[in-house]
Amino acid sequence: MDVSVLRETLRGGLDKMHEAEVVLVGGHSVEDKEFKYGLSVTGVIHPSRVIPNTGCREGDKLILTKPLGVGIINTGIKGGLATPESVEQAVQCMSALNRKASELMQATTVHACTDITGFGLLGHACEMIEGTEVGMVIHAAAVPYLAEAKGLAEMGIIPGGMYRNRDFRLHMVDLEPGVPEVLSVIMFDPQTSGGLLMSLAADEADVLLAAMHAEGLTDAAIIGEVVGEPKGRIVVR
Repeated sequence: MDVSVLRETLRGGLDKMHEAEVVLVGGHSVEDKEFKYGLSVTGVIHPSRVIPNTGCREGDKLILTKPLGVGIINTGIKGGLATPESVEQAVQCMSALNRKASELMQATTVHACTDITGFGLLGHACEMIEGTEVGMVIHAAAVPYLAEAKGLAEMGIIPGGMYRNRDFRLHMVDLEPGVPEVLSVIMFDPQTSGGLLMSLAADEADVLLAAMHAEGLTDAAIIGEVVGEPKGRIVVR
């Protein structure tokens, strides 16, 4: 590996730390056959400002702040099938902090929030309502995703994690007949540095969404709502 790759990786990490206004306080190196780089976060938060990933209330709206499909695009990159445009879109998506979205939501009544990462949208959404007295309805046509992810998924360019996610959580998900299979694949696609899924008071959802769009989070969308039935399940329609 050329030393320039290491240099650019460290520079990228430092740029993000500056953007997040945090300080690097230590680190260590690992000798391995594969190149890897990561950061762990240590901080303090007041208990009253913690927003858990459970607590959705019937009538809440659901906002997703980033598009899906990063896992599929990354699989396409490994196979040499992703276009430069989709690579750039995926990189921009993964490198965007969730800071602005999290700051904006603090001005609203958010009852529950989770980040969308390795379990995919539907996997993390299941965590939010599992064993509770509410369920979710997700409108597949409203879910944002990277455009090329759909074509790659239709070609069978799908990460192995999608199948594991689907096998693990499909028993909690009702896919209505009109939902294209490729969209269910995208919704189970494991994400790297995905967006936030928020469950918030319905009368504040449009205001928050407008604020996000005004701040450049143009992919943010209202993708569904929290319902009283079916309890502990997600209906995708």
